[in-house]
Amino acid sequence: MSFSFEVLDKSNETSARLGKIHTAHGCIETPAFIPVGTQATVKSLTPEELCGLGVQIVLANTYHLYLRPGHGVIGKLGGLHQFMHWDRPILTDSGGYQVFSLSKLREISDRGVTFQSHIDGSRHLLTPEKVIEIQETLGSDIMMCLDECTPYPATRTETRRSLELSIDWARRCKESRSTEGSALFGIVQGGMFKGLRAYGIEALTDIGFDGYALGGLSVGEPKEAMLDVAAFTLPLLPGPLPRYAMGVGAPEDLVELVSLGTDMFDCVMPTRNARNGQLFVSSGTLNICNARYREDELPVEVGCACYTCRHYSRAYLRHLFMAKELLAYRLNTIHNIYFFVTLMREMREAIRQGRFGLFKKDFYSQRTNLSIND
Repeated sequence: MSFSFEVLDKSNETSARLGKIHTAHGCIETPAFIPVGTQATVKSLTPEELCGLGVQIVLANTYHLYLRPGHGVIGKLGGLHQFMHWDRPILTDSGGYQVFSLSKLREISDRGVTFQSHIDGSRHLLTPEKVIEIQETLGSDIMMCLDECTPYPATRTETRRSLELSIDWARRCKESRSTEGSALFGIVQGGMFKGLRAYGIEALTDIGFDGYALGGLSVGEPKEAMLDVAAFTLPLLPGPLPRYAMGVGAPEDLVELVSLGTDMFDCVMPTRNARNGQLFVSSGTLNICNARYREDELPVEVGCACYTCRHYSRAYLRHLFMAKELLAYRLNTIHNIYFFVTLMREMREAIRQGRFGLFKKDFYSQRTNLSIND
């Protein structure tokens, strides 16, 4: 099946919407959260466990898989789905953010990005054409254009230059496609400047993509600025196509951006925080290393139906984490991903039932602690 998207319902009180993305590897109900599987694996969990948690789609990283083991190797072994034993949809990012984060190891030109591998120091050139070649070889269901992630803060002049480069790269990505089976999303940059965001959207929609992503958010800007830019930008995107907020993942941000009309999200927060002992609960976050949980018989969250909460106490989880046992990372990750998947499912149901406004009110009424500490 070729890629398509349909809006099934809308909230009467907000801009939240219920939808479904169709891909060759199955459907994705939206709004959806995408766990990050950088190296073709969501750290510590098997594909079967992800399916059991209700994960619909995972994200793999073009930059990392290009460097190791190499997209050619993965292509010879049947593509990324077969390589990682995952038969549901896969989104691959372009590597633009990784290039952004490796500022001391790269040089940007009109042609592309020349960078030094963080693994062995070898030098590589990543062009828009190369990014599409890599992603098509991987066999991803949703590909992303190469873009330059504008840092924060940046002047308007710097942001405009960066935006023009991203637009040119987007055009070249579109022109270099050789297959039609995968979707290609354009990425809207423009920093914190609304006029540049609007300009970027107009340029990208003239090129024409299967979906559009908000880039350059959650890169150090104040939360209020991020939400303000999102509130301005989202209504300007084509309504019939999916809207994707890249790298946004705090539960409060998910609720706010769903309310503004976002369909897709990805973030390392549930997995990375799990490995650091931070667990998400309805009232905020729980830091399992705290001494108060040394003899606590309760699960992470009373009423949670995840495997971790059904079988293990806070005391046991704290013991594993303090002992640096690998099982700690697995059990913590299971709970956090379940929390995020459940949050998205509850939002979809609230939109379906016409009560998203009430859901949002109830969500915030439970957020009594952003962090549960000693």
